[in-house]
Amino acid sequence: MLSLPFKSSLTITIMTQIYLPAPDQKRLQSLLSDITEWNKVMIGYPTATDFNYHELQPFFDFMLNNIGDPHVTSQYHLDTRQLECEVIDFFATLFRAPANEYWGYITNGGTESNMYALYLAREQYPDATVFYSAASHYSIKKSLHILRMNGVCVPAQPHGEIDYAALQEAMAEHAGTPAICIANIGTTMTEARDNVTNIRQAAAAAGVNDMFIHCDGALSSIPSALLPERHPFDFADGADSISFSGHKFLGAPFPCGAVIVRKKYKQHIGQAVAYIGTVDSTITGSRNGHGPLMLWYAIKRWGIEGLRQRTLQAHQMAAYTEKALQAINWECWRNPDAITVVIKTPPAAVADKWQLATADGWSHLICMPGMTRTMIDDFVRDVKAAA
Repeated sequence: MLSLPFKSSLTITIMTQIYLPAPDQKRLQSLLSDITEWNKVMIGYPTATDFNYHELQPFFDFMLNNIGDPHVTSQYHLDTRQLECEVIDFFATLFRAPANEYWGYITNGGTESNMYALYLAREQYPDATVFYSAASHYSIKKSLHILRMNGVCVPAQPHGEIDYAALQEAMAEHAGTPAICIANIGTTMTEARDNVTNIRQAAAAAGVNDMFIHCDGALSSIPSALLPERHPFDFADGADSISFSGHKFLGAPFPCGAVIVRKKYKQHIGQAVAYIGTVDSTITGSRNGHGPLMLWYAIKRWGIEGLRQRTLQAHQMAAYTEKALQAINWECWRNPDAITVVIKTPPAAVADKWQLATADGWSHLICMPGMTRTMIDDFVRDVKAAA
């Protein structure tokens, strides 16, 4: 029974005790038990596990939709767009975007963020060639196919960073036409970081005049911005757009991300939609309003100094992990300032138990916030026993 008298106060009476049949309840309990146990041995994928959003539980009684442009109000008022704008402002400042010259929104995750950046770049340079690394995330190639853009895959160095000499050579073959380049700020397997300054220099040497650089920072853009010695990747270094994943370093119970762009590129798109009373400059239109709420909560909880401490602790955990594996003579390595430890793939039973991402005989584990030394000690013990 529902009662909604619109007077001075709102009264809602709802039947809250709704029960599933016993077999379905049992299935849910079993699923919860399995997920709880798998969470204890989740070290192979970049997901922080130390988040706690219980304080936001009441908001899950509402369908929050940040439809359209977060900076423009709409006729749908169950939204968190004001908090979304604060999240974008926070990270635009962290990534040194010029004041009042940036725009962004919270996405469904890294793939949407990358596709959006490529979409903007294509609208600016319709005849451009896209240059991306062999170590780039698979979403880049997929987005190029969907957007029907021409792409050139450039070799990566052994540790995962793009080969700048090969990039310059590839660009020189397309001199005279605009270039769009994807810079990886934390590659999928090795967490290598491409250098935006080096990319700009390669383009200039190749005779490229018009260029758009998107930094795919799904994994490492946030910690990279907090390191004592900043890696050249942000807007001050020449990036035109930067993306990051909210469910990775920050932590969230579902995939989400963000993309921040130079505002001048966003002006080429967007349309007014009468029935929602706003402008849509996004890919999906209707957008999850709970994601921005959680990212806002995270930055308010941690702040810059808290995020810097998370970065430091993650690096300390990675160093501990590398040392522990070396102590049992298991082949491993990591890039400078990385929280990803690359290891020779252990026997299948160990790789499956610990959910290790694996390719070409190598695996990795990522020392995200929430990982403990006890987990690492147990993993190393399993590797040693199975060797």
